[in-house]
Amino acid sequence: MRVLVWGLGYVGTVVSACLAERGHEVIGIEVNPEKVDKFNQGYSPIKEPDLDELIRQGLDNGNLKAVTNGTDYVSWADMSLICVGTPSAPDGSPVLNYIYSVAREIGRGMKNSDRYHVVVMRSTVFSGITRNQVLPILEEYSGKKVGTDFGLAMNPEFLRETTAVKDFYEPPLTVIGEIDSLSGAAVTALYEGIDAPIYRIALEDAEVLKVVNNAFHALKVGFANEIGRLCDSIGVDSHIIMQLLCADTKLNISPKYLKPGFAFGGSCLPKDLRSLVFNAYRLGEKLPILESILPSNQLHIDTARLKVHDLGARSVAILGLSFKAGTDDLRESPVINLIHQLWQDGIKVVVHDADIDLDTMLGSNREYLERQLPQIRQVFCSDLQETLAQTDAVVLTQHRPEFAAALEALEGEKPVLDLMTWETYPVRKAETVPAAVEAVPAPIA
Repeated sequence: MRVLVWGLGYVGTVVSACLAERGHEVIGIEVNPEKVDKFNQGYSPIKEPDLDELIRQGLDNGNLKAVTNGTDYVSWADMSLICVGTPSAPDGSPVLNYIYSVAREIGRGMKNSDRYHVVVMRSTVFSGITRNQVLPILEEYSGKKVGTDFGLAMNPEFLRETTAVKDFYEPPLTVIGEIDSLSGAAVTALYEGIDAPIYRIALEDAEVLKVVNNAFHALKVGFANEIGRLCDSIGVDSHIIMQLLCADTKLNISPKYLKPGFAFGGSCLPKDLRSLVFNAYRLGEKLPILESILPSNQLHIDTARLKVHDLGARSVAILGLSFKAGTDDLRESPVINLIHQLWQDGIKVVVHDADIDLDTMLGSNREYLERQLPQIRQVFCSDLQETLAQTDAVVLTQHRPEFAAALEALEGEKPVLDLMTWETYPVRKAETVPAAVEAVPAPIA
């Protein structure tokens, strides 16, 4: 495949050299003539292990070169990879001028070309930039239409400095945000022979994924460092603590708790988080990440209240009262907090939970329920069908087979807010992988 790589910074240089090694014909485009001269002499403009050797290899076999102006090469190429920088402005907003400039050049190059050309965003941008800002520039300057005359995709990179070459050849996954299947297929072909699953998703999903990935990495570093400060103040070895935390791959280092849904609750998480933050304050340590978790959790409950209002209902059936299915432990259940807010808003609430038996509940759990919801006997209904019949909307807080069957039977008669997936349905259907996501093993023919 003939590929133009716009920008010979960190990502562009690595991608150019690696694609050339894979047998593609690659031209790197860089406005800085000194970078171009250095590149064409066989030296990487950035410091990265193994990169000089790969560049020389590409130059020697004729698969690689660098130029200062790429407009005239667009008609020669099958694909353009936009790899220019998106630095931060003083207010934190990304500077997108380099991307816009490249988009204009590509558009001019496509204007007088009959070749179908796929434009691929590899620079890190926020959701919506490729479709709403880059696409109009490409169409304006080329006079062509996306999906008919040229393709468009987003292919976020996950390269780490000092291991970038290895990361290119051995990625955990390849993500392709496509505007149409033809564009996605073209980018998929670019990675033929790379042994990693390929996920073809929407443009906007691919854009936000890269930003979310980096935010998560920053969160992990910040979390570990806050634990380090706390442990240092009490004379505990933080490295042992974090080593054992990471040893738990069933819950801690796993997909568990990493699915958007409703707020957390229960007898452990809120209580122990308060204890950790309190003791840190007592010791004079500030832990802003950990301190923000409970306020964030409350904000999620507040947002759920607004989602209930969006249903336009004056009465709602809440299916599930405890903080998770299979238990009657109601301590700090976020559902109780939500019910309080809905009551204050004048919304009628009817509650059903198969695990709750008001006549047999004992001890502190019953005392907590009666203290938090003194009207519980007036709003609780032990019969699921009766609960649904009394209300004109449903709020689902647990996934249970009997709930799924009952909602299927409604056949779209009432809106359903599923707090486990944070989505609203006419009626909840069987759980499926989102239709926009397709995972296929590489290599792909």
